[in-house]
Amino acid sequence: MGNPFKGVGSHLHGMVYDLYPVTPNDSTDNVGTDNVAVGLYIETGGDVAFITKDGDARTVTVPDTFYLVCSVERVKSTGTTASGIHALIV
Repeated sequence: MGNPFKGVGSHLHGMVYDLYPVTPNDSTDNVGTDNVAVGLYIETGGDVAFITKDGDARTVTVPDTFYLVCSVERVKSTGTTASGIHALIV
C-alpha cells in the first residue's frame, strides 16, 4: 500500500480498516508491511517512544486504553513502557 499520507491534504477522512499488533523495535519499522499508521491504540498505558512519518522522534505518556492519533512509522523499544500496542491502518 505504501504511505497513506502521500498526496493527502491536511485533513484525513475515512475509517481505520485494520489494527496491526506492534512489537517495539529500535531499528526496524514495525507498524505493518509498507504502512505508516495514522495512530496507535495502547491497551496498557505508559511511555510510547516512536518515529513519525517525517522521521521525527517523539515520546509521550498515555493512559490505559488510549488512542494516540499521530503518524507513526516505528514504535521504539527503548523508551517504550506501554504495552498492548496496535497500529491503526487506513
